[in-house]
This record gives sequence, C-alpha cells and structure tokens, in this order.
Amino acid sequence: MTQVDQFSPLVRRITAPNGSDMTGPGTNTYLLGREEIAVLDPGPIYDSHVDAILEAGGDKIRWIIVTHTHKDHSPVAAILAEKTGAELVGCMMDPPDSFQDTSFQVSENIADGELFKTSEFTLEAIHTPGHVGNHVCYFLHEEGMLFAGDHIMDGSTVVILPPSGDMKDYLDSLDKLKQRSLESIAPGHGNLMPEPMKVIEGLIRHRSMREKKVIAGMKKLGEASLLGMLSTVYDDVDKELLFYARFSLWAHLLKLERDGVAQRTSRNQEFDQECWELI
Repeated sequence: MTQVDQFSPLVRRITAPNGSDMTGPGTNTYLLGREEIAVLDPGPIYDSHVDAILEAGGDKIRWIIVTHTHKDHSPVAAILAEKTGAELVGCMMDPPDSFQDTSFQVSENIADGELFKTSEFTLEAIHTPGHVGNHVCYFLHEEGMLFAGDHIMDGSTVVILPPSGDMKDYLDSLDKLKQRSLESIAPGHGNLMPEPMKVIEGLIRHRSMREKKVIAGMKKLGEASLLGMLSTVYDDVDKELLFYARFSLWAHLLKLERDGVAQRTSRNQEFDQECWELI
C-alpha cells in the first residue's frame, strides 16, 4: 500500500515509485488542504500512484499544479484533470525540448505572484527559472513552506539544463527566495528540509565553488572541449552521473561567456563538442 506522509494538518506527501540516482526516493506529490485540495507535482504515470492520489484527494481536488513539465513531475496531471475536472496550473515551454512532458497543456501560463486561496490556505506562485525556464516554486503562506520542485533538491545538486535552463537565472532565483520568510523547504525529491536559509546559502556557495573549479580547469587545460574538461571540473562526481553533469558545465560556461570571462572557439557542433577558452 502506498504510504501517505502527513507533514501538517494542511500538507500530505505521496512519493511516486520512480526512485533512481536522479530522482532520489522518487518524485514527491503534495496534497494541500482538506476541503479544497491542490495536488502539487502529480508525478509520473504509475497506476498505484494515480490511485493513491485519487484515494487521498477524491472529489475535493480543485487544482492540479506543477512546478515544471519534466517527465517525472507532470504526466499524471492530464489523467487527474480528466478524472476529477480539476483545473490545471503551471507553465508550458514553447518550444518544448526533448525533456518536456508535452501532455501538459494549459490555456494560459501561471503568472509570478498568482495566488490560490481557500478557506484553509493561500498558495503563491514564485517564478524561479534556472533548472529550466518554465520552473515555478510555490509558497504556502500559513506554514512558511516552499514547494521547491527541482529548484532545490534534498541530497543532490540540481542539474541546469540549457538552453532553457540558465545558471545566472538559477542564482538570481535563489536570491529571490532568500527574500521570503521561509520556515521549511518541501523539495520535489527527498525529505522536508528545515533551516531553508542555510540550505539556500549552501547552494549559492556550492555553485560559486564549482564556477571556480571551471575556471581553474580551463587554466590547466587551455583550449578544450566541454567533454574534454568534464572529468577535471567534476572529479568529485560519480562517473555514472557525468552524463548529466555535462549540462550543468554547459550552463557554467554560458554564464562565464556572458560575464566576459570565457569564449567559445568552435561552434555549430553538439554542445559537448564545442571548444572553450578563457579570455
């Protein structure tokens, strides 16, 4: 039987059975409220997961909300909407890339600052591009709880996925979240995270440290392809995860290019074959 974790009178969690190196224990689906329910990040399609959400929410589901449209977060949304008549909420990516769940469709993308109110809670959308361009976090006012999707994950570093994903946007979004009175972070993967300011500051430090490693690696290697510098810059990462680290390295290089620190010396190839050097 699927476990339902009760975080508070307002918040329940059901974890999808899609655990992996990239998703941790699995994608967290959150149910907010009791009388009028918002389902947040309904997750990937597993019959047991769909059944668990419907059993927990039933005919009280009013909104089906997604942080972003990656295939481990939003595919169940269309199924739930068909079964419950609930409103779909989120941002589509136009044009979509190969990582996107194109079954998620809304007539209008959610606006930054948009509120969802019931007699029990107020939930606020906070546009947080970075991981991808259409990422949105949600802030539960009554509990100071941030539903962070893939902007902040427990136990692992978020992959930034250019060209929609952007390292500068990611850091700017972290700064934006620092302005909120956060009490906890409910990530898309992993456990509830206390001390949110400590978590956010740690992420900013980590990205700064990685950028310094990128620059140090480029000084050591000279002109090199992204793939050629990958194992030097990410020598502390499991080799099985280097495939995904390529994207974050690309995001760092694009930021350094925008900052006037690095430049591409070859173009019009696969992104990991392009060569780079320090200016």
